[in-house]
Amino acid sequence: MAAPLTQRQLDAYLARIGVARPARPDAAALEVVHRAHLLAFTWEALDAYLGRPSSLDPADAFAKLVEGRRGGWCYEMNGLFGAALAALGFRVTRLCAAVNRPELGEVAIGNHLTLQVDLDRPWLAEVGVADALIAPVPMTPGPIRQRGFAFALAATEDGWLRLENHPLGLARTVDFRPGHGDEAAIAAAHRWLSNDPASPFTATLALFRHTGDGYVSLHDDRLRRITAAGVEEEPVGSAARLAEVLEDVFAITVPAVGAVWEKVMARRAQRAAA
Repeated sequence: MAAPLTQRQLDAYLARIGVARPARPDAAALEVVHRAHLLAFTWEALDAYLGRPSSLDPADAFAKLVEGRRGGWCYEMNGLFGAALAALGFRVTRLCAAVNRPELGEVAIGNHLTLQVDLDRPWLAEVGVADALIAPVPMTPGPIRQRGFAFALAATEDGWLRLENHPLGLARTVDFRPGHGDEAAIAAAHRWLSNDPASPFTATLALFRHTGDGYVSLHDDRLRRITAAGVEEEPVGSAARLAEVLEDVFAITVPAVGAVWEKVMARRAQRAAA
C-alpha cells in the first residue's frame, strides 16, 4: 500500500490539478484524477541533469511538484499520484517496473515505479512514463488506443506484463508484475539514474508534457510537438528562449536556466567533436 497524503496535502494536490474531491474511489474517479494529473504536471529530470539530490519520498514530491511549481520523473510523478490516490481511499500498490527491459536486460528492474490500483479488477495507473497513457487501463492483455495513439498490454513468456508504448514514444516498453513491489531495487536504480555519468538523465535534458491531443517534449535544444499525425520540431536556440519554453510551454519554474543552457551547449559540443 502507498502511504497517503495528509488531508491538507490532498486538498492542495486536488487544487493544483484542478479537480474536486471524488465522491467515491471508483474507476471513473481514477480516470478523472489520472488525466488531470498528467495535464497539470510536467515530466522532468532536471535534478539529475544538474547533479542535484532527489528523493523517493512522496512527501518530498508533494513539496516539489505541488508547492514548488516543478515537475518530476517517474519516482516522483507516480509516487505523488499513488499517495494522493491512497488518501482518496483507493487501494494502491507501488510496483517495481522496468523500462526497456528487452534491450537492457534484468539490470533494468527498478528503473521505473508504476502503480496498481485494485477496484473491480487490477488497473494500471501510470503517470510517470512521460509520453504514454493519459488514462488508466485494466491489467488485461490487449490493444489500447488513446488520443489516436496505439498501445498494447501483453504477457511476456517469463510471467511479466508489458506495456508497449506507441511508435513515437521514447520509452518503448514498461515491464511489471502485478502485486510485485521491490523498494530496494527501486532505490538502487534511483541512485544510479540520479548520479551516474552513464545515466540518460544526467546526460540529456529531457522534459515532457501531455496535451489534449498528444505531447510536447524538449530534448536538449530541440522542442517537439507530437500528435498521432506526426512530429513537429523546432530549435530552442538560446538561453532566453529556453527560459520562455520552460515557463510558457512546460509551466515550471527553474532557477539558474543559464546553467542548464550552458550544459546543453557543452554536451552538444562534445557530441560534435566525438
